[in-house]
Amino acid sequence: MNRTPKAFLISDGICLLLLLFFLFALPKNLFKSPTSFVVEASNGNLLSASIAKDGQWRFPVADSVPVKFKSCIIAFEDKRFYHHFGVDFLAMGRAMRQNLKAKGVVSGGSTLTMQVIRLSRKQDRTIWQKLLEMMLAFRLEFKYSKEEIIGLYAANAPFGSNVVGLESASWRYYGRDAKSLSWGEMATLAVLPNSPSLVHPGKNLAKLIKKRNDLLDKLVKLKYIDQTTANLSKLEPVPGKPLPLPQNAQHLLNRFKTERNLLNINSTRITSTLNENIQLKVSYILKRYNNRYRANDINNISALVLDARSGEVVSYVGNVYQPDDPLLQSHVDMIKASRSPGSTLKPLLYASMLNDGFILPHTLIPDIPTQIAGYSPQNYDLGYDGAIAADKALSRSLNIPAVKMLQQYKYERFYDKLKKLGIGTLNQPADHYGLSLILGGSEVTMWDLANTYMGMVRTLNHYNTYKGLYNPADYHPAVYVKQTHKGEADVQRNSFLDHASIWSTFNAMEEVMRPGDEGLWEQFSSSQRVAWKTGTSFGFRDAWAVGVTPDYVVCVWVGNADGEGRPGLVGIEAAAPVLFDIFRLLPNGKWFEPPVTKLKKIKICKQSGYKAGENCPDAVEEMVPPAGEKTASCPFHKIIHLDRTATYRVTDQCESVTSMTHKSWFILPPAMEYYYKIKNSDYKLLPPFMAGCDPTSGNVMELIYPKNGASVYIPLELDGSRGKIVLNAAHRNAGSKIYWHIDNEYVATTTNYHQLAVSPPAGKHTLTLVDENGERLVQVFTVLDKDKKKK
Repeated sequence: MNRTPKAFLISDGICLLLLLFFLFALPKNLFKSPTSFVVEASNGNLLSASIAKDGQWRFPVADSVPVKFKSCIIAFEDKRFYHHFGVDFLAMGRAMRQNLKAKGVVSGGSTLTMQVIRLSRKQDRTIWQKLLEMMLAFRLEFKYSKEEIIGLYAANAPFGSNVVGLESASWRYYGRDAKSLSWGEMATLAVLPNSPSLVHPGKNLAKLIKKRNDLLDKLVKLKYIDQTTANLSKLEPVPGKPLPLPQNAQHLLNRFKTERNLLNINSTRITSTLNENIQLKVSYILKRYNNRYRANDINNISALVLDARSGEVVSYVGNVYQPDDPLLQSHVDMIKASRSPGSTLKPLLYASMLNDGFILPHTLIPDIPTQIAGYSPQNYDLGYDGAIAADKALSRSLNIPAVKMLQQYKYERFYDKLKKLGIGTLNQPADHYGLSLILGGSEVTMWDLANTYMGMVRTLNHYNTYKGLYNPADYHPAVYVKQTHKGEADVQRNSFLDHASIWSTFNAMEEVMRPGDEGLWEQFSSSQRVAWKTGTSFGFRDAWAVGVTPDYVVCVWVGNADGEGRPGLVGIEAAAPVLFDIFRLLPNGKWFEPPVTKLKKIKICKQSGYKAGENCPDAVEEMVPPAGEKTASCPFHKIIHLDRTATYRVTDQCESVTSMTHKSWFILPPAMEYYYKIKNSDYKLLPPFMAGCDPTSGNVMELIYPKNGASVYIPLELDGSRGKIVLNAAHRNAGSKIYWHIDNEYVATTTNYHQLAVSPPAGKHTLTLVDENGERLVQVFTVLDKDKKKK
């Protein structure tokens, strides 16, 4: 019978539709169920995992399936898996005969490929669904390899309770990675997808053991294992109660959850850069210190370790994880939290001023009582040095010199520099922070702080690599996801901080708060060279320590997540010991190589640290950052005129010029001199003037407190009476008298130590100081009204 053209068209159309259905019946994403977030260490071992959104423990599909599981599941479910195209007709026929004979379903005959389709569709088991599964199984075999199909099965098969997939089952039942399981353990897991209800504490134990043992015997018959291995495997216990999964990087896991889209990662699993051994040891160190600090109600501690060579995160402990006590707020990732940095930004200011030609490494900085627009910084020890070298001011973390340096550098410029260096929490304009920026008046995160220091380390490390040029990528944040490809270096001639300034800063930081004054030498003794800095925020709310070597950056924070301050919560006592315990875990390498071609040799005044001027008698050559050539010459060495015996100062009114001795003398301003001479016994005061000379030197007196134009507040005493303010002045000549006047009325006379306690009324006042030679100093100050103070 001949077919008409119309019949041909209909049959061809049906065939085309069937073909299209076959081609497109399989969805692009076979499994759409949510998966657990998983963080692995750099060696592939599990660090942390979280349950999927639907309440199941379901890991993403693994790259490979253990050979033992393949052998077990193929022996148990689908002996001819590698020899069929999705449907095993021999097994199907055998199953039909067994079911007819038993007058019920005793065998399914489904291949692993068909079971993958069934797991993805979750439909009722009917004849039509079975036929559809067979067709889709054929299609699956065309699209996926056998290894991919068994991988899909291993990742999505049910293993009892809320456990889905081989990997999560291995961790939940045995507390280990699937690759490390024995034949007996793997055989136990292989029989579970067929009967997942067998895993139940205290129930079905005999049935589970029998199924496992039958499979072990089958493995012997198929020559996967020998009889001895099977016999030993039968003696192994079967799992009972599910085990908790590791929680060794819980805060990084949560960070990955929030940043996965930004990282452009499709999977919910990452192989991180974390070193498992170091991560576990750092966690142990933090727990040990946390147990000690909690006696003082200091509940939280965190640490971040970065590999400066690779730019990778080595250890990430956002907090000591204690989920059983929610009041401790251990879930808060303090590495991401914005906190006051205390003094940890001081090295960045020091480096910036070296880089921009404002100071040299040992330039003397004023350290005297200071009031700037109502702001009065205080040193931690409440003392004053008068003047101190910039590097020593950094090493001792003195606040007043830091404020004086920022006042010179300008806080607006430093604000811009911090932003360029990677401090991303400066959300207010520069004027909002002002000079308090250098004393912790802003907020930073551990992440930004550690990455900024890592950028400095990487810049110095790459001095030879880039032949003296700079790579802006050195300041890019560290990565915590293992990467195989790294971009090409795009080097430039300039950077935020030059090699020499960074090198000088790290040299100064190597002496930061070194033991001696603190009595902590034994605690910090180490053969490893570390440049480090501590910090303490106002109100003892945050204790910091950050340290660098050419290989690593370590940042430690101690405090309370809710911001509660505690006595004794200071960087040197709470954070520094943790820092050095962590450094002891890390390999000890060489120190930074000096960037010799980026250092300039210039003459430095030994006493002042300034560039040597023509009057400096003791100049030494030092290697300094190149911008050091722009710095000012020494302002403190001046030529004075003495009599022929060099005992008295003279003028041409009392000594002929030909009889004078001219000598360079180190002269500090009166206020600086007042404190400097106390701590520097070798400081030589100016000789007195010869009798009969009429000095016209001026500037012999200086008011230390209050400064000209200052506003002061006089508090009430405990008994309710009005208190007093202490006026403080310095005079160049020891033993001089100063006559004090307030609003042109004489108040008192002082000798040697010029301090005076007074209680003037609220309002503006004129303070006049007159010495016995008639030198006058006139300044004004305002006493605030208590009501205005309250406002």
